[in-house]
Amino acid sequence: MKVLITGGAGFIFSRVAEFCVDAGYEVVILDKLTYAGDLARINHLLDKIRFYQVDVSNQKEVFEIFEREKPEIVIHSAAETHVDRSILDGKPFLESNVIGTYVMLEAARHYNVEKFVNISTDEVYGELGSEGHFHETSPLRPNSPYAVSKTSADMLGRSYLRTYQLPVITVRPSNNYGMFQYPEKLIPVVFLKAYNQEKIPVYGKGENVREWLFVDDTARAMLKIIENGEIGEIYNVGSSEERRNIDVVRKILEIMGKTEELIEFVKDRPGHDFRYSLSYEKIKQELGWQPEVSFEEGLQRTIQWYYSNIDWLLEKIEQLRKYWKVAYKQ
Repeated sequence: MKVLITGGAGFIFSRVAEFCVDAGYEVVILDKLTYAGDLARINHLLDKIRFYQVDVSNQKEVFEIFEREKPEIVIHSAAETHVDRSILDGKPFLESNVIGTYVMLEAARHYNVEKFVNISTDEVYGELGSEGHFHETSPLRPNSPYAVSKTSADMLGRSYLRTYQLPVITVRPSNNYGMFQYPEKLIPVVFLKAYNQEKIPVYGKGENVREWLFVDDTARAMLKIIENGEIGEIYNVGSSEERRNIDVVRKILEIMGKTEELIEFVKDRPGHDFRYSLSYEKIKQELGWQPEVSFEEGLQRTIQWYYSNIDWLLEKIEQLRKYWKVAYKQ
C-alpha cells in the first residue's frame, strides 16, 4: 500500500518513514523543509521513496500531489512544534497546524483515502498534578498557543470523521527524543551546551515533569496503527518513563562526564505545564504495542549518536541562531 507522510523530513516522522519502507510500504513524503526539516534525515531513503517539497497549507499543490500519487494511507504530522516560539508568535502555528490540517483533510476526503492518521500531542490535555494519567477520554485543556493549535487540528480531524465519515484515527504521543532531534528541544540543547562547556538554562527549578518516549518506539507504534488501528479511535502513545527536567539534565551531564556547575536556573516559561503523563493501556491492549526502549538505554544511544554526528548538530545550531535572529530579532 502507498503511505503519504507529511513532515517526513522532520525528526520523528523521518524515522517513521524509514520503518514504513522497511515494512514494504510505498512511501511518499511531503515536507516544506522549514528550518527544522532536513533532507539529511532521509537521504538514504531518497531512491526508495518519492519526495515533494511543499507547504501543506498550499491546497493547489497538495491536491496535485494527491491526484498524481493517490495514496491509500495518510499520516499527517507536519506541524510547527516549539512551544517557546509559539509564545513569541502564534500565527505560524495557526497557519501550519490548523490550515495545513484542513487542507490535508480536504485532500484525503476528495481522493477517498482508506485511513487518515492525524498526529496530535499529549499537550492537548493540558497539565496534571503530581498524580494520575491522561486517558483518551480526558478533556482537552491546552495551555500554550502551540497546544491550542494542535488541539484545533486534533478536533478538526474528529469533525471530519463525524461530518464526512472520513476514516480518521487520532494519535497523541508523549515527548519524543532520539537521533536527529533538532537542537531547540531539551535533550539536544543540554548536550550542546555541555559539549561547549556553556551554561545550561533550566526553567524555574526544573521540577516540571515530562514523559519520554524513544523515537523508534513511536515508529513501531505508527506501524501498529496503520496496520490494525480502528477508524475513529484515539490512541495515546506513552512510555511511563517520567522524569523531572532537572533530572534529565543531570543524567545527560553524568553520561557526558560533566559537572552540574553548568546548570543555571532561569525565569520560568509563561504558562509552563507542570506534568504530562499518558496512559497507553488502550494501544497496548488493542494493538499489542508497548515501548521497548528504556529511558536510560535510549538516552545513552542518543548521546552517543550526538557525539558521532557533532558536525550535523553544530551546523543545525548555527542555522537555528540565524533563524531566531531573523524571525524574532533575538
